[in-house]
Amino acid sequence: MTVGGATRLVGLIGDPVEHSLSPLMQNAAFAAVALDWAYVPLPVKREQLEDAVAGLEALGFAGANVTIPHKTAVVGYCDELDEVAERAGSVNTLVVRDGRVLGSSTDGPAVVDLVEAEGARVLLLGAGGGAQAVATSLGDAGAESIAIAARDAQRAHALAIRLRTLFPEREVSSESDWPPSAREATLVVNATPIRDEALVELSPEQQVVDLAYRQDGSDTALIAAAREAGCERAVDGLQVLIGQGAASFERWTGIEAPVPVMRAALSR
Repeated sequence: MTVGGATRLVGLIGDPVEHSLSPLMQNAAFAAVALDWAYVPLPVKREQLEDAVAGLEALGFAGANVTIPHKTAVVGYCDELDEVAERAGSVNTLVVRDGRVLGSSTDGPAVVDLVEAEGARVLLLGAGGGAQAVATSLGDAGAESIAIAARDAQRAHALAIRLRTLFPEREVSSESDWPPSAREATLVVNATPIRDEALVELSPEQQVVDLAYRQDGSDTALIAAAREAGCERAVDGLQVLIGQGAASFERWTGIEAPVPVMRAALSR
């Protein structure tokens, strides 16, 4: 990747960001479609977030991804939200256009595309911005029930209250135990950064999604447990990363994402 005077920049806003494989994946995608664009990590502390978002426009960035822990806080610094982000109250993709910052969320749709959501009894591990986005999209896709469990029980309870306002006809609950039981769930989603502990016991009829991933591409503890249990579906964090990253790429560039190239970049 060569950066020159005409190179358009896209960034990754988060804390930390050094573990992310998004720069590798997105820069391979830009090269594949011959765009003079570059994707750079932007470590940003919470107290710097407003300035960082304003700086995207000032520095001529085309946009950015947003990761832990800023996905909900960044909502307040967007000039406009798309429908998915507004419902989710979470943003992972910023597009800078005509001096305005447009907020979008591609996390939830990426998960929905990889599972059978309709009629699912969901157990969601985590209550941060990613969890909020995924829960909202699963509810919109027809999940029968959603149970939220988090190390911080108050955050889980707050997310459950939010989801009940969106889905008053669905069964939405927060779990008091951590880690929770997954016995009643047909779809288990890990939206925490935990990679080295499976957290729950799994059974063969379940679908399992882990938003976390390892940089070397090896299975997280949850995905390893899902494979060992013979789960109906085991979706790892790299699959989700490709899905949400491809959608972000298309929002920034207006060009269809070269998904095979993105997948190949991560497999290397």
